[in-house]
Amino acid sequence: MAATRTIELATALPGPRSREVVERLGASVARPLSVAFPIAAAEASGATLTDVDGNVFIDFTGGVGCLNVGHAHPQVVAAATEQLERFTHTDFTVVPYELYASLAERLLEHAPFAGPAKAAFFNSGAEAVENAVKFARAATGRSAVIAFEGAFHGRTMLALALTSKTHPYKAGLGPVAPEVYRVPFPNAYRGPSTEEALTALRRAFATEVAAEDVAAIVVEPVQGEGGFVVAPPQFLRGLRALCDEHGIVLVCDEVQTGFARTGRFFAVEHSGVEPDLITVAKSIAGGLPLSGVLGRADVMDAPGEGAVGGTFVGNPVAQAAALAVLDVIEAEGLVERSAAIGETIRSRMQAWQARWPQIGDVRGLGAMLALELVEDPAAREPAPALAAEVIRAAFERGLLLLKAGVHLNCIRVLVPLVISDGELDEALAVWEEALAAVL
Repeated sequence: MAATRTIELATALPGPRSREVVERLGASVARPLSVAFPIAAAEASGATLTDVDGNVFIDFTGGVGCLNVGHAHPQVVAAATEQLERFTHTDFTVVPYELYASLAERLLEHAPFAGPAKAAFFNSGAEAVENAVKFARAATGRSAVIAFEGAFHGRTMLALALTSKTHPYKAGLGPVAPEVYRVPFPNAYRGPSTEEALTALRRAFATEVAAEDVAAIVVEPVQGEGGFVVAPPQFLRGLRALCDEHGIVLVCDEVQTGFARTGRFFAVEHSGVEPDLITVAKSIAGGLPLSGVLGRADVMDAPGEGAVGGTFVGNPVAQAAALAVLDVIEAEGLVERSAAIGETIRSRMQAWQARWPQIGDVRGLGAMLALELVEDPAAREPAPALAAEVIRAAFERGLLLLKAGVHLNCIRVLVPLVISDGELDEALAVWEEALAAVL
């Protein structure tokens, strides 16, 4: 019996109603808010998205990593709805609520901190990163921050200073926040090696910024926008040792890597390293805006009273959704499911790599995987046009994929972890068809 097909294309893409909506958006919405696909969403469930023309897609974008438990998970919807009917807002720092404590306690149970730890909640990943730097500066009395080439930490001005991609994020938008210093990030495919990267960091203490002036080192255990480049465990261990030596706060940005994406609850767990602070966002609340900083209690308690906060931080509706997200991850075994999905996708990707030399690298952890496309496998020249063509060909066949990488030549996987085996197989077959059409 033929397998049931999930993808349904009822019209040419984009369909007439989507074209109409996109035209209205073009006329009324600021041009910098460009869209990846010329379709308008009508509804979504699990790993599928349906547009206003009735076309059904398999979604490997996951709202850019916000939907590890899938679109509109019934438990998350029910929890948010129930809280919406109770109250929507008080400003936590005016009238607090139990949800805040419950979510802090639950997340800290998952976090790899050996000693006392605390949490604070915000709205976006960038806001979490900026507040992590505040915590670190207050705890150390220092001002400088070190980040890495290829990093992405957000688009607000301090986060933008930490971000290492000029177009489209930084060009023409400076000056950004001062006292941010950048060093190389290890890359098994392109270099440098772990030891070379750690040597460059040590050299930066002599040539760029004194170690005793550095408040924090901010690192992604797997670089997201940078192309899903994995920090080797020995590199993270080296950072931990340098931070311990010089009294620097180690901040792990787990905005994209957290909540089971890599086959562990937090990606840093793969290395056995205990950071001082962890930033979280994206999949924390099933698509509702919420973020947080988790960390050592002494660091989290360092700023003065009222030094961190904001009107909407720790919104109760989003926090109710976040508690449901944790229930789903635990009840449905999504950490283990992420590892299994990752094994399936990686094996297919490696087969594609053997077939097409333009696939220069396959990398990632768990279900956080990417292909890097190159013009020439020997020279490893980035091939952003090929990546764009593959994504377009996949879209035409009903699969939504996203680019990544400093040169936009990588195609990344952020599929909801609730995808069925049948949907996963169908999506990978479509991706393979798109590769064959382009390569």
